[in-house]
Amino acid sequence: MAFVGLLSCDGVESGFMKSRKQNKRGTVVCSRTRRSCVMGLGGEGVGQGGEEDEAVAFQVYSPAGMTVEGFFDKSLGRWQSQRSSHNLAFSHFEEIRSELVIESVDAQDDAVQNICATYGEDPATIDISIRMSWEGESDWDENEELKGSTVLVVIKDSPTSGRLLRSEGYAETIPAIGQWTMQDDGCFVLLTPYDRASAEERIWFAGPDLRLRVSLIRTQLGRGVATASFSSEIRRI
Repeated sequence: MAFVGLLSCDGVESGFMKSRKQNKRGTVVCSRTRRSCVMGLGGEGVGQGGEEDEAVAFQVYSPAGMTVEGFFDKSLGRWQSQRSSHNLAFSHFEEIRSELVIESVDAQDDAVQNICATYGEDPATIDISIRMSWEGESDWDENEELKGSTVLVVIKDSPTSGRLLRSEGYAETIPAIGQWTMQDDGCFVLLTPYDRASAEERIWFAGPDLRLRVSLIRTQLGRGVATASFSSEIRRI
């Protein structure tokens, strides 16, 4: 038994006692015993006899086993993003809030065709293509324009790994190609090398409408971390 909280009943607290157990299907079941009380006319607490037993079942969300197709399909939509970024070299901390739109793009779209031509890829090998647009503001520089878009092309070399082509990179505003893997726990991992740095991104769903992202910008030889950031993205319904 563990005491988990107090609720107020006309100024008198009533305790909730919970014990948790897991059934054979993996659903967590909370057995809850509730005691309630009311106020007497003179302001004294009067116990209300009887106990009520309840069983509350809930399923814990898990992205484990998610495919890359499922990951990008679930990512489509409009998101509100909040990012905390730490520049380790200059001890600079920045908060960025932005609106993010992710939409599917046809493989015959000119932007997709141009990316394939840039990297010499056959458009027939494309598995997923999306456009990602963003607009936001930073607490570090109010005059900085944080707005742009990029097209992503996903090519599978295996069911759980492959290449991701971008019209604009994360660390440098030039076309970029990264290597992605889909981990067993549902985390999408992307490693992108650049001329002067490399980027490592880990993105996963903590719930159906909540995405989390950890990003690292590493130095040229990968020996140090220049920038570390964490983002939480909530779907706009």
